[in-house]
Amino acid sequence: MGVSNNIKYAYIVARVRAMKSKLIPREMYPKFLNMEIPEITRYIEESGYKKDVDELGKKYRGTDLIEHALNQNLALTYRKLIEVSQDEANYLITEYLRSWDIWNIKTILRGKFSGVSEDEILEDVVSGGQLKYRDITEIVKIGTIEGVIASFAKTPYYKALEGYRGDLARIENALDLLYYSNLINAVTSTGNKLFLKFLKTEIDLKNLKMLFRMKRAGMERDEIIKNLIPGGMELKESDFVRLASLSMGDFVRALEEYSYWNAISDISGELTSLRDIEMRLDKYGLTYASRISYYYPLSILPILDYILSKKIEVDNVRIIVRGKETSLPDDIIKAHLVM
Repeated sequence: MGVSNNIKYAYIVARVRAMKSKLIPREMYPKFLNMEIPEITRYIEESGYKKDVDELGKKYRGTDLIEHALNQNLALTYRKLIEVSQDEANYLITEYLRSWDIWNIKTILRGKFSGVSEDEILEDVVSGGQLKYRDITEIVKIGTIEGVIASFAKTPYYKALEGYRGDLARIENALDLLYYSNLINAVTSTGNKLFLKFLKTEIDLKNLKMLFRMKRAGMERDEIIKNLIPGGMELKESDFVRLASLSMGDFVRALEEYSYWNAISDISGELTSLRDIEMRLDKYGLTYASRISYYYPLSILPILDYILSKKIEVDNVRIIVRGKETSLPDDIIKAHLVM
């Protein structure tokens, strides 16, 4: 990366460092386990969520208040990154955060498919991409899945949606494939090799999670391959064919060939929960992003590291609060946290 690019990234990286310093310290998460939900609410209100808690406290209470405050704060944080960035950084951040458009489209479609209320759907949306909350609210009011899909006719996402014939899983997979294909093309067009390496690693981790899920579900080889995302760093399409063909035990042993093995090397095959495996892979991704951003401090990497760290913060608080609400034992809640 040249000097001019370093200068371009200096301002946004400085802003991101300041924002990252305000994240909840990791040592707080075990302490949250000893707090009641109102105490956790007061803590996050005194940290970076005051405006969100104060504003939404007029409408929500308890767990609902925290859920909505977390989602609103996450969306506003990501929008701020787009607002304070310029040129290449702005373009890459915008394209990367389209993942939240994909998340919201899936959330709306699942909600309509399951017949849940508009309010329940809106509880889970995060307007951190290009779809504004106001737009999402209007789309959620549409009564049918076909109507929802038609509302995206003039967006880049319609290409994945237009073939809907009642198979929601196929549409969700098409959305993921479209997102990563477009993102790889966008990153490649800028020549940003650091982002491309980060992105290819993210694709590998996502594919590993899907492989574990699909193998645990007993899916057929060809069906597994159709759901995997091409373009990863270590897992190529030839690897998809081989790994998808193996039994669960052989699949786990085959993973010893890849650098991700260290993150999950103590798993015990059928006995390990999917959530435990996914949590370890998430932790690997967070550690990887932090490490490479340290080596390239004036680049897109510290921004990507912050985007991941902020999402992990929101996920951890949500897991703790939901766990407390359902009276889960502390050790189970703690096992689900990424720290």
